[in-house]
Amino acid sequence: MEPISLPEPGIPAGNSSSVAQEKFHVLLGVTGSVAALKLPLLVAELLKIPALEVKVVTTERAKHFYNAQEIPVALYGDAEEWQLWKGRSDPVLHIELRRWADLMVVAPLDANTLAKVANGICDNLLTCVIRAWDLSKPLLFCPAMNTAMWEHPITARHVEQLKAFGYTEIPCVVKKLVCGDEGRGAMAEVWTIVERVKKILEERDVPRQS
Repeated sequence: MEPISLPEPGIPAGNSSSVAQEKFHVLLGVTGSVAALKLPLLVAELLKIPALEVKVVTTERAKHFYNAQEIPVALYGDAEEWQLWKGRSDPVLHIELRRWADLMVVAPLDANTLAKVANGICDNLLTCVIRAWDLSKPLLFCPAMNTAMWEHPITARHVEQLKAFGYTEIPCVVKKLVCGDEGRGAMAEVWTIVERVKKILEERDVPRQS
């Protein structure tokens, strides 16, 4: 697929380089779990992989947990979805992002967005991208929530539904959570997520040199 170049915030679309267009495109989704604190680190580690370009799609609640100034890549939220579209001939951001991406990683995926995706709800930019996702491309999701929420019976149903769509789970882990509880529900470690991305690149024979 020939990727579509999206305008960076503050950068005219015409300035995109052909080198960037040859890279493997990773769309990173972030939702309103406290694990969103790790977004700057996850982006930094992904950018260390040669031949990789990253863009981020955020929910509004996720913004509470990170400083946008620490994210050195294009960051899109609900406001950008509506600002970009002014009339019938204008691009629709969630479709443009869906076309641009070769891989989507949702990390963290909170209980609320997990439930939305499992039931086909698409009421923000991130869930619209997922609802429109090309199922021939990989999508990784990394659940993150309090242990009590993780252990609720409906959570397992939602996870299984996402797997039935063809998405791949990177399971949450057992640790002491920010709330003080200890148990399963913490997002997988950043290095685990990065290694899964590297594995997909290897499977698709993406060159290791940019």
